[in-house]
Amino acid sequence: MNDFLKNRHEILFLYDVKDANPNGDPIDENKPRIDEETGINIVTDVRLKRTIRDYLKDYKNQEVFVREIRKEDGNLKTKEDRLDDLTITSAHDLIKKCIDIRLFGATAAIKNKTITLTGPVQFKFGRSLHRVVLNFVKGTTVMPSKEARRQGTFTEAYMLPYSLIVFSGIANENSAQDTKMTVKDLDLMMEAIWNGTKNLISRSKFGQMPRFLLDIKYKDQNYHIGDLDKLIKLETDIEHEAIRDVTDYELSINMLIEKFNSEKEKIDSIRWKIDDRIQTNPRVSADLFSSINHFQFNF
Repeated sequence: MNDFLKNRHEILFLYDVKDANPNGDPIDENKPRIDEETGINIVTDVRLKRTIRDYLKDYKNQEVFVREIRKEDGNLKTKEDRLDDLTITSAHDLIKKCIDIRLFGATAAIKNKTITLTGPVQFKFGRSLHRVVLNFVKGTTVMPSKEARRQGTFTEAYMLPYSLIVFSGIANENSAQDTKMTVKDLDLMMEAIWNGTKNLISRSKFGQMPRFLLDIKYKDQNYHIGDLDKLIKLETDIEHEAIRDVTDYELSINMLIEKFNSEKEKIDSIRWKIDDRIQTNPRVSADLFSSINHFQFNF
């Protein structure tokens, strides 16, 4: 018997970036996305899903359908190319072979028939809990190109000195029946959220660290608290734009814990993981969730 996801789950994830670009906008010089009115850093759900996909493929040996693969002529492979690569001839094949389809769904044309699978896992855009400042960094390469060998090649990049970003999401037990998402798929995704963020080791992404992860499993179908990201606040005595490290602030989670306690009859269990360096009020520990069945993630 397949262990398909039968309970609704709600996810809360916080990570920070230091001297990095968490999610560049390709139509705006690849600058980090910032709300001009509020100064808040925005990260799309697509970026988080890519982090998850990359980790599942590179570290967990899982087949992933949505990947950036180039053909010999340099062009990106299409969905049709990927279907051929994986010898997929039916929606059943696609679901069975590819974990990201079971998690996030997809639209694809198989045998001239378009199928749309709504993914059980959906995330809101991530947003920083404070205003950020944008830096433009210039430099030169040690080994210039042939055309620029007299003066070297200039490098330019937009970076954020610091940003603490929060994502919230849902794993929908109803859609999970359509994509055959399993409990194991969920567990692998949670590991990928944490470890995948830590393993984003590239020039623009190095400097990202997972800080706090929660998975709330509910007893009742078709129910979740919602807006968990609105129940946490960043508290600091310095200007938001001057924040440079996790030690420059405290994370208030009083409203979050109060909500969990008021809804505890509807909560089956809570799984959690927290980085040692982040300071929360109250402090996150097993005692904090003592009135609710709880576990620490073991990855």
